[in-house]
Amino acid sequence: MAYDLVVIGGGLAGSEAAWQAAERGLKVVLFEMRPQKLTPAHRTGKLAELVCSNSLRAASLTNAVGLLKEEMRRLNSLIIQCADATRIPAGGALAVDRERFSALVTEKIQAHPGIELERKEATWIPSEVPVVIATGPLTSPALAGEIQGFLGEEYLSFLDAVAPIVTSESINREVVFPGSRYGKGGQDYLNCPLDQEEYRRFWLELVRAEVHEGHEFESGCFFEGCLPVEEMARRGEDTLRFGPMKPVGLVDPATGKQPYAVVQLRRDDREGRLYNLVGFQTNLKWGEQKRVFRLVPGLEKAEFARFGVMHLNTFIKAPVVLKATLQTRKREDRFFAGQITGVEGYVESAATGLVAGINAARWRKGKQPLVFPAETAIGALCRYLETAVAESFQPMNITFGLLPPMRQKVMNKKERKERIARRALKSLEVFLTEVGG
Repeated sequence: MAYDLVVIGGGLAGSEAAWQAAERGLKVVLFEMRPQKLTPAHRTGKLAELVCSNSLRAASLTNAVGLLKEEMRRLNSLIIQCADATRIPAGGALAVDRERFSALVTEKIQAHPGIELERKEATWIPSEVPVVIATGPLTSPALAGEIQGFLGEEYLSFLDAVAPIVTSESINREVVFPGSRYGKGGQDYLNCPLDQEEYRRFWLELVRAEVHEGHEFESGCFFEGCLPVEEMARRGEDTLRFGPMKPVGLVDPATGKQPYAVVQLRRDDREGRLYNLVGFQTNLKWGEQKRVFRLVPGLEKAEFARFGVMHLNTFIKAPVVLKATLQTRKREDRFFAGQITGVEGYVESAATGLVAGINAARWRKGKQPLVFPAETAIGALCRYLETAVAESFQPMNITFGLLPPMRQKVMNKKERKERIARRALKSLEVFLTEVGG
């Protein structure tokens, strides 16, 4: 082929990947099937169309996604450039004029001399040239089959439920206790004990709580084996006590007795900075998740690194498939980027596109692909994709819980986040100086 790189998918990640590679001198062809073939979520043929919110979330460096955006700015991100240029008032968030944003991304891609935009569906993965696959959670069936054939069917999953994740430091350790049911698995879980009164109050608030109304393409995805916790609760007051909240085989050391019910927390990363609420996949509105789940003893002040969601999605099992460079383990010249990797959110998707584009260019030029420092938001996000627990891997937004904690403990939450952000930006600066960008 006459190109140095093929990018498949013209969303946030694919547009960013194509831009980064072309800016480094590669001749790139970017395939986008829209508008000839639309997905159930898209309305236009514009690149980087925002299908849900027009917000790229918090702008402040005291928020992890704000830090991620600032790192991307310093790496000349196309998506962040266009977002800044089309920004509209939204308090502390970076929100954009949806139409102008996508139009500007499209304009810049089409005007770049190193990018050729092909408006056709890619139904195969080229074998003779490096490829970035950034087709998102609604990958066309033909290409999904190609991906399955390359990775193996077990590595392409359908996401129908996600449980909330809380930060380790926000869990009340004076209340929770470690242990597995019947002692199986050692001290792998943390258990939040509830007595009968606490359980009934929690159950009542759970069944009364407000749920999200899904998009049309997300309807019908409530599978019996993975029901939202609020749906299980509506089947009867004791359903949860004989399901995800069963206390059997557990003894609370504070009372010496088996609790009436428990909420189990399972480590979600190797370092134990994040914990998943086991069996608590949910479709509750995010504010309701905070209100209701904080009724659980031990979670009174829980900080949510990720809220639970219910939606139809496809993604690869990144910890098995990908390196932190976003190269596949099977072939170094194939990269994945965007939501198909298992990241959630506009900014996170674009960030993986940035990394894939940079590294595809480096690989093509015979240079070593970059592994960004773990102290940076970009590096922490890619590292999560590589090192998360494969068996329970689920999509993730960027959160400070993914970054290494400060060596010196800082009690003030805002100051702690400010220090983590300063450390990240300094680490990125030093890293780029060492590797030459």
